[in-house]
Formats: sequence, structure tokens, C-alpha cells
Amino acid sequence: MNIAERSIRAVDRAQQRHPWLGYPVAVAKKFGDDQAGNLAALVAYFAFASLFPMLLVLVTVLDIVLRGDPALQAKVSDSAFAQFPVIGPQYLQGHIHSLHATGPALAIGLVLTFLASRGVANAMQNALNTVWGVPLERRPGFPWNLLRSIGQVLVIGLGLIITSTLSGIASGASLLPGWVSTAAAVVVSYGLNIGVFWAAFRLGTAREITGRELFPSSMLAAATWQVLLLLGGYIVGHQVAHSQSLYGVFGIVLGLLAWLYLQAQFTLYAIEASVVRRRGLWPRSL
Repeated sequence: MNIAERSIRAVDRAQQRHPWLGYPVAVAKKFGDDQAGNLAALVAYFAFASLFPMLLVLVTVLDIVLRGDPALQAKVSDSAFAQFPVIGPQYLQGHIHSLHATGPALAIGLVLTFLASRGVANAMQNALNTVWGVPLERRPGFPWNLLRSIGQVLVIGLGLIITSTLSGIASGASLLPGWVSTAAAVVVSYGLNIGVFWAAFRLGTAREITGRELFPSSMLAAATWQVLLLLGGYIVGHQVAHSQSLYGVFGIVLGLLAWLYLQAQFTLYAIEASVVRRRGLWPRSL
């Protein structure tokens, strides 16, 4: 046995003896075993396809519901586009406008949003059941998988509207100092995102996985989502600046895809962490 092999075995024994090392290693190995990177890429692709019609419907609904309060409408819209740091406020917000016709045009927008969002829901169902190790024959079949997809679309869509609205109200509260209103917006968003993630995970996972098992991953996914939003200005700003200098307007698309993939990947890492902890799948050998 050479020096390199002895060193690797020593590191392996050390990480198995110490939970603070062994647990992250087990999560990373399970992420690789499940090929979760490919699953995250599929979720990001369908999320990219559904993003523009979903934002189009959101802006139109805000224009209808909050027509009498332009200030609140602007705050809610800013909060929604802030879910996509740098890209949202600078690029998406300036190019997505409400549909002026509220009848057939809104109906068409809703249909397109539903069709595109079904792809995200189906990809997320496949990812969740794969990570939890649910065999294909025990996963929901037609029509239950379709009903679950519709439920996920409604939960995520309504969750985006509600969290954006409350975050906009909290951040714009004139009775609170600037840092207090910002903190209030973060706390409100985090609490609501836990509920949105839990409902989406519940609808996307087979019934044999209980809601109690899904709740820790919902808390962790909401926390990672919030952290990514806080750090997103730097992450996405660097990606967009680099990509745009090389590819021009296509750099914006690459930056947006990178952001969506990062979100999907961290969400799946949160689920993997919950599975490893719940089923005692650590320590593992390198």
C-alpha cells in the first residue's frame, strides 16, 4: 500500500468517526448515487420553459386586482421579480408587461402556464420519488399523477403570489425602520416558503412517505432558498456579467438557466439530507 492509499484510508476512517464530516459526505454520495444532478437539470429546463408565461399571468393578475393601488402593485411586482436576483429586476421586469385584455388573453396565458408548469411538476415528482427510493410500481399513476401535478402548479403559483405580496407589504411598511422591515420581509417569506415547499413535496411524493418525513426537508429547502436569494445578487451578477460579455443577449439566458439549476440542485440536496438523516444512511465509506 502506497502513501496515497494510506492517506485516503486515514481520511476515510476519520470522516466515519466524526458525524460533522460523515454526514455531509453521505449526503454528497447519495446525491451522486441518485444522479440528482441530472434530475435538477431536468427541473431547471422545465422551470425555464414555464417561467415567462407564469410571470405574464402574475403581472396581469396584479394589474387587475391592485389596479386601484399602483404603489402596492409596484411593491408586489418588485418582490416577485426579486426571486431572480439581478436578472429579474434588470432584465425580466422591463420586458414582461400585463395583458391588456382580461378575458381570452388571460385565459390563453393561464392555459400556456398550466401546460408548461406541468413539465416542472412531473420532473419534480420524478426527482422526489427517486431521491426517496420509491419504486416505479408504487408511484402514483394516471390520473392521480395528473391531479398531483395540477396541485403542485397551483401551490407553487399561488405561493409565489402570496409570498411576493406579503413580502412587498412587509418591506414597504412605513411604520418600521428600514432594517426591521427588511428582516420582517425575510421572516415572512421564510415561514411561507416552508409551507409552500412542504405542500409541493407532499403532492409530489408517493403516499408511503409521510408528511412528517417531508417536513425537515421543507424547512431546509426554504432556508437554502432564502440564503440563495440573499447571495443571489453576487452569484447571478457575476454569471450574467461573464456570460453576457461572451454571448451578448444569450448570456442573460445562460445566467437565468444557471440560477434555476442552482435552485433545483440545492433543493434536491435539502431532500437528500433529510433522507440520509431519516433512514440513517451514514457514515459511508469514501
